[in-house]
Parts: sequence; structure tokens; C-alpha cells
Amino acid sequence: MPVETITEDSRWEALDLEALADRAADAALTRLGLAPEAAEISLLACDDARIAVLNAEFRGKPAPTNVLSWPAEDLSPDTPGGDPLTPEPDPGGDLTLGDIAIAWDTCAREASAAGKPMADHVTHLVVHGVLHLLGYDHVDDADAARMEALEVEILSGLGLENPYIVANGS
Repeated sequence: MPVETITEDSRWEALDLEALADRAADAALTRLGLAPEAAEISLLACDDARIAVLNAEFRGKPAPTNVLSWPAEDLSPDTPGGDPLTPEPDPGGDLTLGDIAIAWDTCAREASAAGKPMADHVTHLVVHGVLHLLGYDHVDDADAARMEALEVEILSGLGLENPYIVANGS
């Protein structure tokens, strides 16, 4: 299993986050041609208060957010919309990819506002976080389009709807 889950907020236990995160990470890694069994990802399941502290410390934004990612190495492409670098395994064959944090309160609010099951929204955010660990980003339009297309494809393979289509179909 590619994801080591650390649960600080017990509300996550009802969602079976460990299995959900493994399934989401496995799908993202497999789609990108990486061996999920070699991957090492840590996932912190926390609340808004904890993620707000992390967001302030690492991004200078003292507010809660849904998901944060800390790649083990910078794999971002040299040009917008380009291919990120492929992570290299260590001598033992392990792919240390990095860390992700996810906040219950923000995720629950977003899922409710979108009329989506919490598990579907969290699956999307784990896929999103894994893609960040692999050098994908959404800072500029070309990178955002590439990342979103990958997310939609990976989620479709998991039987989930396009998360970027709003309720009115636009």
C-alpha cells in the first residue's frame, strides 16, 4: 500500500481513509506508469485548525485549506504544460514521494456545498495531492489544464464523476 496514514482527527475513521487513500494513490501512480507498491507517501488526516497552522507555516496563508502537499523532490516541468520529471527510485527500489495533509472540516464543507459524497471529494483531493507530489501544478493555465485532465481521467477510472463540472452542468 503506497500511503501511510496518520489520523489526528477521529472523524476520518468513519470514512475508512486508509483504504480510500491507497485506492486513490494507486490509481494515480498506475496511470502515470509508476509502481504503487514502491511508492512512499504520508497522509496527515487533520482538522481545519491544524491545516491552517501548516498553511501559514509553509505557504504564508494563515487560513484552512482542503489539501496541502510537500513533494520529496521538485519534479515540476521546465515549461508550462510540460511533462514533470519522473521520480527516481532509491537504491532499494523505493519511490519516496512526499507528504500530504487533508482537513476534515474544509473537505466536509466543500463536499456538502457541491452535493457530492465525502468519499468522492476526498478521493479527488488525494489524487490531486499525489499529482502535486509528482510535479503537477495549477499555477498557470497550461499546467492547470494538464493536471485537471489527468485528475478527471484517473477519477473516471475509479468510477467517479468529473469534479470540475458544477451542478448546473457548466
